[in-house]
Amino acid sequence: MASFKTRAQHVADDLRKRILSGEFKGATQLRQDALARDYDVSRIPVREALLTLEAEGLVEFHPHRGAFTTELSTTTIRELFDLRVLLECRALGEAIPKLTPDELDRAERLLDQYDAALDSGRDIDNWSDLNFAFHTALYGPAQLPETLAMIGQLNTKCDRYIRMQLLYTQEIQKAEKEHRELLDLARTKDIDTACALLARHIRDACDGIVTVLENSLNSLNS
Repeated sequence: MASFKTRAQHVADDLRKRILSGEFKGATQLRQDALARDYDVSRIPVREALLTLEAEGLVEFHPHRGAFTTELSTTTIRELFDLRVLLECRALGEAIPKLTPDELDRAERLLDQYDAALDSGRDIDNWSDLNFAFHTALYGPAQLPETLAMIGQLNTKCDRYIRMQLLYTQEIQKAEKEHRELLDLARTKDIDTACALLARHIRDACDGIVTVLENSLNSLNS
């Protein structure tokens, strides 16, 4: 088992560099048998490596088709996160006056779970789910079902980028701090400050992801 783990980590580390550098473009199929030949290993460590990269948001599995690299277009990322700012700030502004003490306490419990997962470094594939659960706990009372449905769709599209931001930008503590501040502002019904913080929180996450990708491309070209 130890040798498989070591080989899987080697494959994951090298594939990660190749994906972030742009060697593997978005939507490229990653065939396990071909990768096994490339790295001179069996398919078992290759699959383990691909599952690791799936948790990091760099690979996605399609039913009956296998593993593919995810799309990493900075233009798409900026558009998705700009839409998040518009919709989530609207939802938060409408929700804050209606949030009850019980709903705020539930949001705090979700935030505790999220922080524990981040601090432990485990359950990477659940990070974005817990992040979304916390945010939607604050947005739910807005009573804007169509807006909340669109926010859910955007979250699904942004899932891989959120995990990348937390893993690669070294800003986990900043994210945790801003979530606590957001919850405090919701409790005090400070709508304007809360919405401004949320907008900055989302845009900073976007900037962090774009910087990671641009630095990877610059390293390749230098």
